[in-house]
Parts: sequence; C-alpha cells; structure tokens
Amino acid sequence: MEGMFEKLQETVAFVKARTSLQPTVGIILGSGLGKLVDQITDQFAIDYQDLPHFPGATVVGHAGRLVFGRIGATQVVAMQGRFHYYEGHDMRTVALPIVFMKLFGVTTLIVSNSAGGVNPSFTPGDLMLITDHINLFGDNPLIGLNDERLGPRFPDMTEAYSPRLIGLADKVARELGTPLCRGVYAGSSGPCYETAAEVRYMERIGADAVGMSTVPEVIAARYLGLEVLGISCITNMATGIAKVKHAHEEVVKTANAASARFCQLVAATVRILEEV
Repeated sequence: MEGMFEKLQETVAFVKARTSLQPTVGIILGSGLGKLVDQITDQFAIDYQDLPHFPGATVVGHAGRLVFGRIGATQVVAMQGRFHYYEGHDMRTVALPIVFMKLFGVTTLIVSNSAGGVNPSFTPGDLMLITDHINLFGDNPLIGLNDERLGPRFPDMTEAYSPRLIGLADKVARELGTPLCRGVYAGSSGPCYETAAEVRYMERIGADAVGMSTVPEVIAARYLGLEVLGISCITNMATGIAKVKHAHEEVVKTANAASARFCQLVAATVRILEEV
C-alpha cells in the first residue's frame, strides 16, 4: 500500500471539491447489478477515467463510474463497475477504490458479485450471504511495504464478513420474503472459468461459490478497518455441476433477472444502517 495514501488524498480532494456529500457506506456492484443506482437520490456521478489515479473499467456490464448520493437517510458511494485482476491490474489497483472510500470517510462496505454455484443445492438466481472466503488468487493486495497510516502489517481476518451485518441482512430478507443462502466464496484469478477438477477441489476445501473478484477488496477493507457485508448472486452452476458451457452473456442475463430482488435487499439493508 506504499505510496497510495498521498495519491488517493489527491483523488479525495478532487471529488470533495465537486460534492458536499459525505458517504459512510460504500457499495460495489457486480456484473449486471448496477441498477441499484436507480434507488440513489441526490446523485453526483463521476467516471473513473475522470478521476486522478483511477484506471477505467473494461468489462461488459460494468459502467465504470462512482455514484454518490443517498439511500434513505444514509449517504452512500457506489462503484458501478470494479477493477479485476484478470484485466491485468495488479492487486494494489484492484484494492485502490477501497482505500479511496476509507479516506473519504466510508466505514461500511457492501460488496456484491456474480458467482458460480459450487454447492449443488444452489440454483442460478439464488442470493448468497458470504460468511467467509478462500483466497485462490495466489496474490494479495497487502504484499509489499506497509503504510501504517492505512492499517497494520498483519491484519486479522477472523471475521472478514461482519456477523452483525449478516444478521441484519438476513433479518431484512425475512421481512421482504426474499430467500437467502449462506456460504463461503472462493476467489480465483480468471478470466477462464474453472475446470471440473478445480471445482471438485473447491468443494472439498469448503467453498460454496466461486468468482473472480471480491476477495482482494475485502482483504483491503478489513485491513482498513471497514465493516463488510458480502452478497453473491449465483448466476450459473460451476463446471462439472452445470450441464452446459459457460458464457459471460448468460451470467449477465441471470444477474439482471435477479437484480430487482438484489437491489431491494441492499437498499432496505442500507436504509436501516442509520437506525442500528
């Protein structure tokens, strides 16, 4: 994280000169799940390419901008599109927006993703509360010299995903009548989908779902002291469980079909954060 503090202070100053909003909740929107921004009021949006020290997004279904505003009384900043390791970004760049959010004043991170179902009891379209993760990237955003202004050299990951926020989201889901699964998310580098042998391995080490994001961002968030809630949309069954070949277009299609339920759940959870 060395050198990131000064650069992102410049980014924070650039944005604060353009909006008076002070978000406490950051939201990362995964593939096909960008429509949550329709529920954000008093919006101020800015493209990544217009932000100092930010790269641009390149994945279909990812708009590539930050949207500031309010959901209920809660001030939020939403990432409409994220940076992926498989795009050629290093881990520090993947985690860069999380450091930006921390320096801007965010204390809670809600991270979403599209994932393949490893647990055979899952069905495409299910929403899964992430209870823990497995890092299969073979890399980590905290490798390198540490900046103590941001976080400790050896951060604890005992409760990477906040039990309090998991309980809160579960309560909201029950009130909405939205079924939820719970499970462990395995993060791998991509961009190819996993082999059947890899999926069998993931199942044996305790994974319920697999995707190509989230883990680096959550590692950074916990390092920075943010409280994290993670939700996966199961958009397909993983290789060996699925009976058809994978295509990104189908992932986006399934994510879009689940979008209304996902957006309703996240928006309702954000609204009550101010009350608890």
